[in-house]
Amino acid sequence: MAIILQEAQKWYRDLMDNKSDPRVNDFFLLSSPLPTLCMCIFYAYFSKSLGPRLMAKRKPMELRSVLVVYNAIQTIFSAWIFYEYLMSGWWGHYSLKCQPVDYSTTGLAMRMVNICWWYYISKFTEFFDTLFFILRKKNEHVSTLHVIHHGCMPFSVWMGLKFAPGGHSTFFALLNSFVHIVMYFYYMIAAMGPKYQKYIWWKKYLTTFQMVQFVAIFTHQFQLLFRECDYPKGFMVWIGLHGVMFLFLFSDFYKAKYLNAARRRRQAVKANGYANGSASNGHSKHLGEGDALIANGCNTGACMPVMEDEYVKSKGQSNGAYKEGFFKEGVLSNNDAIFNPDSSSSSLHQRKVK
Repeated sequence: MAIILQEAQKWYRDLMDNKSDPRVNDFFLLSSPLPTLCMCIFYAYFSKSLGPRLMAKRKPMELRSVLVVYNAIQTIFSAWIFYEYLMSGWWGHYSLKCQPVDYSTTGLAMRMVNICWWYYISKFTEFFDTLFFILRKKNEHVSTLHVIHHGCMPFSVWMGLKFAPGGHSTFFALLNSFVHIVMYFYYMIAAMGPKYQKYIWWKKYLTTFQMVQFVAIFTHQFQLLFRECDYPKGFMVWIGLHGVMFLFLFSDFYKAKYLNAARRRRQAVKANGYANGSASNGHSKHLGEGDALIANGCNTGACMPVMEDEYVKSKGQSNGAYKEGFFKEGVLSNNDAIFNPDSSSSSLHQRKVK
């Protein structure tokens, strides 16, 4: 056993000292993988266990204004990262077919190294996405997909930054940064309230947009399986498999949210006595709480969920009977914890059919 441990230590030291990029040795958090790995593990533990327990006896926090500012900062940060990736190589210098890593210390090469480090840091700032769910006590939205997506990215980016900061696989970061510009801008507008929803009419395309991103990523990476390129094959396969994994995870979410939800909605409406948009007795029948969730396509599997229209309870009540429900635009079915502080699962009711 002692021999095995000695060999493992020797292999690790050789990997860190001789195989890594010496240009990043002095960068913050780059000297060892342990800090990053520990933060990723703690993130998963906090998201699924510690955080919900700490908030169990506390009231949900009102964070609307905080979220507007946070999403604005993330939008600007993502836009800057995207711009720097373009200027560091992808705007006219890099090849989409094969791009080796430039390990020199030229201005352009070091600019790429620096922005790779900032992209790595951005994976930690995205942990706040989860924190805001927990502070709003919307723990059902901290899904396995959400935690996997956010939890594995810092360590994955750390490895690329430590051994190959630049070259072919930075296309993944370029594309991902552009997607985050769109996503965080969308979240910012959505957090401003219902009167701004008319400006984000394109919300229904966001999940598809993300899935196209993953297809582009693994297609770009796996092309090196069929052509010679002086780029580390291990990193190419690693990043490509990320694209495949997230495509399957988001595909399951897409099917659950947009395909299966439509079928369940029809079944729920039919089960409650509706046919061709009108009740057989000429009056509405409220869906039960569970049916309402199904009818509205509620799904807690989204990592970056898309806004969904939601029926909410009318403010007027009389002897326990609800008045005609009103339709509220722009509530996020999976992010209503953020964008609709007054919403809850018990407030989902179907409006009266006239």
